[in-house]
Amino acid sequence: MDKHIRRLTIADYDHILKVWSDAGLPFKPKGRDSRARMAVEMAAPHCAFFGLFDKDIMIGMAIANWDGRRGWVNRVAIDPEYRGRGLAGELIRECEKFLESLGALIICALIEDMNFPSMDCFEKEGYVCMKEILYFSKRRSPEV
Repeated sequence: MDKHIRRLTIADYDHILKVWSDAGLPFKPKGRDSRARMAVEMAAPHCAFFGLFDKDIMIGMAIANWDGRRGWVNRVAIDPEYRGRGLAGELIRECEKFLESLGALIICALIEDMNFPSMDCFEKEGYVCMKEILYFSKRRSPEV
């Protein structure tokens, strides 16, 4: 495998959706995952989308976002044909480097309660599950 990680641009949008689709990650192309919304996020200095490539084919991706208090690693996805090789960990570490460069002392991830492979991956990278914390959200629409 000839792999490398690079920062993504909006030109990579269709490839991001393909990775998410292939990985079984739900996404909302009419809302928060629209091309226009992702272009805004990619342009923000506190947010970075990283792609993992085998030659010129995107096989994984992750998003790093700094909210000014905590760093967040989101939407880690690896093509199923490439899983089990530690590639998600490489993406997480790339996100951590970016977030630490912005000043993040705490880096977090939200994982759905049935996504055991993601939980295992983050635990291997040194993350601790805080079971006493509940996540609340308020959404303007089901597409956000």
